[in-house]
Parts: sequence; structure tokens; C-alpha cells
Amino acid sequence: MAANSRLTVAAHALAWLALAQRSGREVLTSEQVAASVNTNAVVIRRSLGDLKRAGLVEVRHGAGAGWSLAREPEAITLLDVYDAVDAQPPFGMHRSDPNPLCPVGRGIRPALGGVYDRVERAMRRELAGTSVADVLRETLLH
Repeated sequence: MAANSRLTVAAHALAWLALAQRSGREVLTSEQVAASVNTNAVVIRRSLGDLKRAGLVEVRHGAGAGWSLAREPEAITLLDVYDAVDAQPPFGMHRSDPNPLCPVGRGIRPALGGVYDRVERAMRRELAGTSVADVLRETLLH
């Protein structure tokens, strides 16, 4: 089972936009962001489209076209990004109903559901406490 990288790609794009902004470049093209992420510009445009709908980035058309941050990097949390890209919860239940005649099958969802809810709440708290500026700062240390 592959991990979902939508949050990582979006956070990378926002950190790159924040660094460009700090360097006096207010706008980057999808291709420039894609080069940093090392992916196709279509993937970046899809991600940036999600971020635009959430009010985290802006797009300019025509001469000087490209993407820029809609808010200061300190004001964009990873929880904002997570919610914008519709990332999935860290754990999910069975795709089909377990066997209700089996004692484990009957009780596994309630047993794990509470644990998974607590994990997601803890993850959301951590994401809410980390900004794009924090990510950029940490990134530049490495």
C-alpha cells in the first residue's frame, strides 16, 4: 500500500513559493515548482489548484503568469494544507464489512476506531502547530 504524498508535494510547493517570495520573486510558474519537486507540471497545477480553492495561493494569468502565496508563510499551517489537498486520514477501516459472526470481526471496528480517532486528532494538532515558514526554515538547515 503506497503512502499518499499529496500533503508533501503541496508543502514542498508552498515552501518553494515562500523562498522565492523571500528572494524577491513574487511569482513562479508551474514548471519552476515542478522542477523543484521533480515531478510533472500537471501534478503541480492540480496541487496548486487545490491550494488556490483553499485561499492559500493565487494565480496570475497573462504576462508574468504564475503562482504566488496568498498569505504570509507564517499564516499557512500544514493543517491548512492537509485540508486543502483533501489528504486521507492516516488509517482506514476495512473496505468490506468484517464477518459479524467472528468475535474479532464483530469488535475490530469499534476497538480500532477510537485509537484511529485519537491518532488523527494528535496529527491535526501537530499540523496546526507547524507553518510553511517553519517548514522552509527547517528545510534550509539541511
